[in-house]
Amino acid sequence: MTDVPVPPAAGARAAGEGGLSAPTRHPLAWRDAAFYDEAALHAELERVYDICHGCRRCVSLCQAFPVLFDLVDNSPTMEVDGVVKSDYGKVVEQCYLCDLCYQTKCPYVPPHEWNVDFPHLMLRAKAAEFRKGEVSAARKRLTATTAFGKLASIPVVTEAANAVNRSPTMRKLVSKLLDVHPQAHLPEFHSLTGRKRVARLPLQTVAPHAAGPTRGRVAIFTTCYGNYNMPQVVEDLAVVLRHNGVEVKLVERERCCGMPKLELGDLQSVDAFKQDNLPVLAQTVADGWDLMAPIPSCVLMFRQEIPLMYPEDAQVQAVKRAIFDPFEYLMHRHKAGLLDTAFKNPLGKVAYHAPCHQRVQNIGPKTRELLALVPGTEIESIERCSGHDGTYGLRNATYALSMKIGRPVSARAEKFAPDAVVSDCPMAAEHIAHGMKENRKDGGHPISLLRRAYGI
Repeated sequence: MTDVPVPPAAGARAAGEGGLSAPTRHPLAWRDAAFYDEAALHAELERVYDICHGCRRCVSLCQAFPVLFDLVDNSPTMEVDGVVKSDYGKVVEQCYLCDLCYQTKCPYVPPHEWNVDFPHLMLRAKAAEFRKGEVSAARKRLTATTAFGKLASIPVVTEAANAVNRSPTMRKLVSKLLDVHPQAHLPEFHSLTGRKRVARLPLQTVAPHAAGPTRGRVAIFTTCYGNYNMPQVVEDLAVVLRHNGVEVKLVERERCCGMPKLELGDLQSVDAFKQDNLPVLAQTVADGWDLMAPIPSCVLMFRQEIPLMYPEDAQVQAVKRAIFDPFEYLMHRHKAGLLDTAFKNPLGKVAYHAPCHQRVQNIGPKTRELLALVPGTEIESIERCSGHDGTYGLRNATYALSMKIGRPVSARAEKFAPDAVVSDCPMAAEHIAHGMKENRKDGGHPISLLRRAYGI
């Protein structure tokens, strides 16, 4: 098992708080039997819960911390030792691995001696639950994004799937089959997928120019959501990159990045996806291409989660170094004077949401900075969790909570009275629009706004 600093026992307190060293992450020892050992897991949960109880600065981030603190406050001792261990999972259930507590709030993350990595402890607990068979079949089906997408992209099936999504009666059936709340916003499916849209674009010869860490040649990993649910975003990304002198192609073949299964604790499925994706991606990098995905969660998988699961894998590390967020990439080009700033159309008032899985990549507000270059554009930048967070915003048990978490974001966007509501995570944008009083239908991706600004 990976060596980590020896933590203090539950109930222990140390004088130090925070530090000057940059936060770091320990590799996930998910192949070790000790990773799933119930006694060891409960001991670590008790230790970390006790630290969180003594701090409580994360209480506003998500539902996991209020649930934890209520369990403590309602226990006989009003301390973590009074919480029944069988209730520990109630906290785990509310964590959707956004990573914000680690990145923006916790002063005890490694290399601090207390060694608190709350999200990855929750992941360990989820993996243990999954291994014990405590995850429902409905939740497993809901996270089968590649299988659903392939089926729903068949033309006849596409229309049927979208009709089901629009039918209140059928949504009740879906609620039981897939554990999806009848009122949750579900995206449409498209038979003209993102891969098909890019393939039909006119051929374009580009002489690539390197700029900073970018090589001027991008292979797009379309992602399940981009390919099947928002194919226009994939097309817009390809068009904008080509417009800026970047050679573009699609990754030869791809499967799900694994994030939905990671959130479920199904690490064996994450491993299966990794075994399929990494050889293709690594070869693409070796052939001189940079990598890009339009969904921050997918970029984060290849930048953080998969590298922590396979720290010694050279292919994984090569892909980690070569994958970029779209606006991060474009701003590297801008810094080198290679971004076209001759925008033809103003964007008006844009409510821009910075998604959690992009913020934790520590790349800075690149999307906001680039959109601000467009004349006639006013941006309301919102850095707060939307509450969607993958399947959390869909499931029967958590839909109402997700709407509660996202309510301040929707309210702030609504007060701004925007012409567009966007997020680098289009699922978050749709969730925000869904939560606005007028129930807007225009939640989208900022790359589509950029294409509009160029008039291309």
